[in-house]
Amino acid sequence: MLDVAVIEDPEAAAVSLDPVRAGLLAALAEPGSASTLADQTGLSRQKANYHLRALERHGLVELVEERRKGNCIERVLRATAASYVISPSALTGLAPDPDRVPDQLSARWLLALGARLVREVGELISGASAANRKLATFAADTEIRFASAADRAAFAQELADAVRDLADRYHDEDAPRGRRHRLVVALHPSITTPTEEH
Repeated sequence: MLDVAVIEDPEAAAVSLDPVRAGLLAALAEPGSASTLADQTGLSRQKANYHLRALERHGLVELVEERRKGNCIERVLRATAASYVISPSALTGLAPDPDRVPDQLSARWLLALGARLVREVGELISGASAANRKLATFAADTEIRFASAADRAAFAQELADAVRDLADRYHDEDAPRGRRHRLVVALHPSITTPTEEH
């Protein structure tokens, strides 16, 4: 089972967003059958099986084993991932495009960059998996508490300068075997809970 899988197909996205099917996906973090899921969810076995077939058709669950129970074969399934991210490419024609209106200080542009990141990394993961290769990526995540808006602005400027300097130093347009990489740096307020606000 993968830790995270990206859903790129619009039909698979629709299937995963159905509340009943999403509940079955969550339950299938551990292998289960239509019978065991029916007991857990209150659905009839036939209804659970109907939804499981839809999830399986779209690659969201996979067969673990088949067990004979009397005259029947019980199919045991599990989710293909512990969690899923729906790629903006599933929204054909509606996916945000950060090249449309670039604005470094816009939260909506940051959201469009994030959407492109999900779409591109999802496609790269799919390609690397199909080729049975590892994907070279790097990510960093931290929180910073700024004393003032002026400090935040100064930090953002220093960070932008440092990124530009590093990009100038390592970018080689003429490298014969070079490969382009996308670097996205984001800074946004952390989500706070009511207890953290005081």
